[in-house]
Amino acid sequence: AAATLQMAALAALLHTGASCALKPPLIAPTREPTRASIAIASALASKPPFEREAFNEAVMSTYGRFDLAVSHGKGCKLCDTEGNEYLDFAAGISTCTLGHADERLAAAVSEQMLRVHHVSNLYYIPQQGELARKLLATNCLDRAFFCNSGAEANEAAIKLARKHAHDKRGVEFPVIITALSSFHGRTLATITATGQPKYQEGFGPMMPGFEYVAYNDVAALEEAARKLTRRLPLGVGRKKQLAAIMLEPLQGEGGIRPGERAFFEAARRICDETGALLIVDEVQTGVCRTGCFWGYQQLGIEVDVLTSAKALGGGVPIGAMMAKAHCDVFTPGTHATTYGGNPLACAAGLAVLAAIDERALLDNVKARGEQLSSGLRTLQAAMPSVISDVRGWGLIVGIEMAEESFSAAALCSALLAKGMLTVPAGTRVLRLVPPLVVSEEEVASALGLLEAAIRELASPAT
Repeated sequence: AAATLQMAALAALLHTGASCALKPPLIAPTREPTRASIAIASALASKPPFEREAFNEAVMSTYGRFDLAVSHGKGCKLCDTEGNEYLDFAAGISTCTLGHADERLAAAVSEQMLRVHHVSNLYYIPQQGELARKLLATNCLDRAFFCNSGAEANEAAIKLARKHAHDKRGVEFPVIITALSSFHGRTLATITATGQPKYQEGFGPMMPGFEYVAYNDVAALEEAARKLTRRLPLGVGRKKQLAAIMLEPLQGEGGIRPGERAFFEAARRICDETGALLIVDEVQTGVCRTGCFWGYQQLGIEVDVLTSAKALGGGVPIGAMMAKAHCDVFTPGTHATTYGGNPLACAAGLAVLAAIDERALLDNVKARGEQLSSGLRTLQAAMPSVISDVRGWGLIVGIEMAEESFSAAALCSALLAKGMLTVPAGTRVLRLVPPLVVSEEEVASALGLLEAAIRELASPAT
């Protein structure tokens, strides 16, 4: 009777509308519920409906939020607190690798929680070592450092590059070249690395030691590197020298712009000639999103440092910075983290890697990515005055709207009204990043919703 009461209370808490076809899963208790747990479940079930005003009073306004409060989901579908169902082609911004409420991911995290969820990195964590070995088997790198987010992974890469320049090359003033229109995170160092002034406004002064070049511009990259390698006259200040080139294989927030092989080959050559490190930020592109396990593998090069997060935990917070042995200059005390690589986060990472292998998700990304891009190119051909470009790799695809048409935000809102979740990538590009488990039928449905929304917004122009 006690178990029945607890489950009924939880069901009332989760199930919020009859119009949503998704029924929230009910997980059988692993042990006899206590009187306290029953009381808590009952109290939660009796909570009033979600109130936006109360939320806005308590939470800082760091996001321009859509008028949508999520209740639960399954696979590529989400339901809101009012019972409406949505096809999710945002995936928490390229994060929910396995979609929502994946049973094996949930089981892995739940089982680890019942065993041990956190210990300090002062001790060996077996799950961390296993995840490191499996990740390193997918790329050209040798050692891993775990943290909690993409920004932290990029911070670790920046620190590694500076320390490598100081310790190995005797550089007094290390400089990292990044690209205009890039995005590397929200910390002070990573917004400085980000080549978009809108993210830096109001937070100055920025950190020294960063310079920017146009993405995919080989001549600009070579010129910037040349300036950082020329000799200064004696007594003329500290000499700036190139410590690293830090690039996204495909720019996400910059408009879903794939890197060009010639640009990355030039970056690799410059780093080889100067002793600088080539860093790739794979926070948004990594873990099979592009149709390769890592985005840099689309470009025919090897890298010295790679950062990852988002998809690595399937939505459970985890980040990683991986490096070749020759540039692993961290020693005890030079960099650290409290939560990074704890048993809980690593259990999630291991579950994601297992699912990628067992479900052949890389093959699915290639097939569904081709289906999506092909369908969008057909739509572009039918409405060239509205859609100016379709670009991307695998299941990270951007639709660029023509200057004379409408904004990406307008299309995003129109799709939301039709029951599809997307996210802009700049003012004119709509980003499509569904879970990697997306089906052929779901891609077809998304294409239909996109066509309907675009035609409505474009009318009477088309």
